[in-house]
Amino acid sequence: MLHMARRGTPAPPPPPDFEENIIDVDVSEEMRGSFLEYAYSVIYQRALPDARDGMKPVQRRILYSMNEMGLRPDRGHVKCARVVGEVMGKLHPHGDSAIYDAMVRLAQPWSMRMPLVDGHGNFGSLGGDDMPAAMRYTEARLSREAMLMVTSIDEDTVDFRPNYDGQETEPDVLPAAFPNLLVNGASGIAVGMATNMAPHNLGEVVAAARHLIDHPDATLDDLMRFVPGPDLPTGGKIVGLDGIRDAYASGRGTFRTRATTHIENVTPRRKGIVVTELPYAVGPERVKAKIKELVNAKKLNGIADLKDLTDRNVGLRLVIEIKNGFNPEAVLQDLYRLTPMQETFGINNVALVDGQPRTLGLRELLQVYIDHRIDVVRRRSAHRRRKREDRLHLVEGLLVALLNIDEVIQVIRQSDDSAQAKQRLMQIFELSDIQAQYILDTPLRRLTRYDRLELEKEKEQLTREIAALTAILESETKLRRLVSKELGEVAKEFATPRRTALLEDNGQAKAAAVPLEVADDPVRVLLSATGLLAQTAGHGPLPAEGARAPHDVLLSVVATTARSQVGVVTSAGRMIRVDVLDLPALPPVASPPSLAGGAPVTEYVDLEPGETVVGLGALEESGGGLALGTAQGVVKRVVPDFPANRDEFEVIGLKDGDRVVGAVQLTGEDQHLVFITSDAQLLHYTASTVRPQGRAAGGVAGVKLSADARVIWFGALEPGREARVVTVAGSSTALPGTQTGAIKIADFAEFPAKGRATGGVRSHRFLKGEDSLILAWAGPTPVKAAADNGRAIALDYELGRRDGSGEKLPQAIAFLGGPLGPSIDAAEAAGAAAEEAAELGGSVD
Repeated sequence: MLHMARRGTPAPPPPPDFEENIIDVDVSEEMRGSFLEYAYSVIYQRALPDARDGMKPVQRRILYSMNEMGLRPDRGHVKCARVVGEVMGKLHPHGDSAIYDAMVRLAQPWSMRMPLVDGHGNFGSLGGDDMPAAMRYTEARLSREAMLMVTSIDEDTVDFRPNYDGQETEPDVLPAAFPNLLVNGASGIAVGMATNMAPHNLGEVVAAARHLIDHPDATLDDLMRFVPGPDLPTGGKIVGLDGIRDAYASGRGTFRTRATTHIENVTPRRKGIVVTELPYAVGPERVKAKIKELVNAKKLNGIADLKDLTDRNVGLRLVIEIKNGFNPEAVLQDLYRLTPMQETFGINNVALVDGQPRTLGLRELLQVYIDHRIDVVRRRSAHRRRKREDRLHLVEGLLVALLNIDEVIQVIRQSDDSAQAKQRLMQIFELSDIQAQYILDTPLRRLTRYDRLELEKEKEQLTREIAALTAILESETKLRRLVSKELGEVAKEFATPRRTALLEDNGQAKAAAVPLEVADDPVRVLLSATGLLAQTAGHGPLPAEGARAPHDVLLSVVATTARSQVGVVTSAGRMIRVDVLDLPALPPVASPPSLAGGAPVTEYVDLEPGETVVGLGALEESGGGLALGTAQGVVKRVVPDFPANRDEFEVIGLKDGDRVVGAVQLTGEDQHLVFITSDAQLLHYTASTVRPQGRAAGGVAGVKLSADARVIWFGALEPGREARVVTVAGSSTALPGTQTGAIKIADFAEFPAKGRATGGVRSHRFLKGEDSLILAWAGPTPVKAAADNGRAIALDYELGRRDGSGEKLPQAIAFLGGPLGPSIDAAEAAGAAAEEAAELGGSVD
């Protein structure tokens, strides 16, 4: 027609019987009415939960349909598509995606505190980062908790209404044997209103409900003793409880949810923030994306790497590596402030009460549920009493027949048909129509003497049960007590420990209270004889014997600062830079652990085959410089002038076949350099007799060696400090650490100082089978020893003569040393000892 009109052809006339019927409608009134119908449908049929069972219509229809389909926890799973089809075809005239989305949420343990659907397959991921699989792939059945929602639904406990086409019926509400709305929460957006309710702990909510049943005038403060706050499925922390109390009082409030984290050494060189729980409804992908965005925009500093190590065995585990030089606590505060690791949750407790949307506080929510549960139990009790009364009526009629069995049989035989037989039974024995029909329907095999006894027993049982149910129905106190008891049984079986920690705080993630970057504070770098590196705060003296673990045999100690570098000296004469920030930090010296908390030096230094680490050195000018001793008796003192643009460099020019056996950072030129040789000679002299040299120099003669002898230990001692010399003699053909040998501990004061490049004095007299020193050490007391695995070895020996022989060792020793190391200032140690003695009321010699 439109085509014809364009070409000028008139439209055909209407048929003769056509009657024009035009209705004038006001557009504004039509829009208002249509919008109200739409709003009503959204509010009551889709978005808002009922305050009694906490279910939206689609959720209620899913649980009811699955229960009708027999998909109980003791049955097998079925395809979700079957459930969706059943719900959509009979009860929910909307799209299948809406039904399946609601079903998926009911099965997600990170969305529901008590999941109501037991699912098999991919039901999505935390935060919605991954979509669930299609319903043709997933399977489901009701969970054990869901059975509490539908239990006794067939006992006239709730009203039913017609479905959308009037061919089926559906429940108005579910019996709900636990407070589902508070336990699982709810969220939804309607027209002009929305709801957002936080999940809670079942045990806490039930305890509050039972208290309200027993004390109807309980206040909000009374109830909050049982329900201090939400308990989110994903755990985490809630900071700021004022908003929670506001929500419990008025139905509206806010609080902040925060991720659960801890700081640990994620690599030997770096600390990291490990996230094990995220705020409610926040997924790891969202957190990772935000962190990467902020790092790329340079709005978040101090993060070196981000790894997602989440799996089904360990659960959520996000590892955020922190750059060296940054405080992990400060970075964590920035993460809380800038990323979804801290989120605000707004409580808006809007639910339907008697068909009207209302904003409810904690007390009102509990009261609505309690009233519903009392009504359910009352209707259930009335239904059960009615069923038992009906059964009792039949049993009494059957007992009449058994007592008059011959007459009953005669009446039946003389009757023309069953209708006449029923009529005559009713007249003769004064039976009701139902009783007479039941007698006629009962087979003769049920009319034995044994069945009479069973019927009499059943009659007594029914009479008792009817009396008990009548007592419940006639007493409001007993009815409330029964409701409370059933709630307690539910909590006993299904309650789980609280997952979310509640923290008193203002809920604001402020700027870090500590600086973002690590301060350049004094620290001490420690190298153990077993090859472990670590740092500890402060420059004060290290703790005395007993404060550290027995196997901490320190090879070298250097005082420096947290943001500086130290040099690791190797037997090949190389010095390699190591950042102090990369080293693991031990706790303060007030209560230090063992140095086993350190990291292997090989994590920081690449060594050649046969090359070992012999000590640590400062890279800045300090005290008397770095002193080196070699196996061929060379000594060298190096004043730091190390190149700043190189990570490693030589500090001594070694001759062929020579190697460095010791490196020590001197605190002053008055320290004594000590050589101990394999033929048991000890030589010491002041460091001032060795002039400093440059890095490339090969050093000067330090000790005069006899044929086939070599230096086995080199170090430095403070003058005037009590010290010991420890020597272990054995066979030169045995490997170190494999023979016990003979040990001797002598007073260092017995060894006179000699000139540089001389032979020194004898430190050990060899016995039969001994031709060489296999271990030696000189340093402050107490002497420490360890096996090759770091296990402590006690050295309880009397002091021997300077040139005397040793005592047989019961076990092999691999390491010798002292607890304070060779480069601790004697004055500092003496001062600390004096302070300790003063505190104990004693004195120091």
